[in-house]
Amino acid sequence: MVRLSLRINFEQSGVALGPGMVQLLERVAAHGSIRAAAASMNMSYRKAWLLIQKMQATFGGAVVTSAIGGSTGGGSQLTELGVVLLETYRRIERHAAGAAESDLRALDGMVKAGSGGTARRKRAKPG
Repeated sequence: MVRLSLRINFEQSGVALGPGMVQLLERVAAHGSIRAAAASMNMSYRKAWLLIQKMQATFGGAVVTSAIGGSTGGGSQLTELGVVLLETYRRIERHAAGAAESDLRALDGMVKAGSGGTARRKRAKPG
């Protein structure tokens, strides 16, 4: 089976919105906690918090709100902006996958059986 993965690059800010950030938002919504969302992705809390801060700076508003623990237990949830980002990204992803469906099937048919592993782009080292 083949799956399309999207990364949306915002040239004016140099920031991208991709599967990792979107999955983080989904997991914050599902777990009600940034810490639990990060743990479910094998990600440090710090990295998750930095990604959330980057999204908030990029989109000019809070994408997650957090309440401090105590008797109610605290927690985190998506703001309206966070929900809109998540829904918009997933809608774009569905449209792109639908538009490319036949080409994706063709590519999938070219994959050698038992080839193992996934092709990943290596990041260039600064220098």
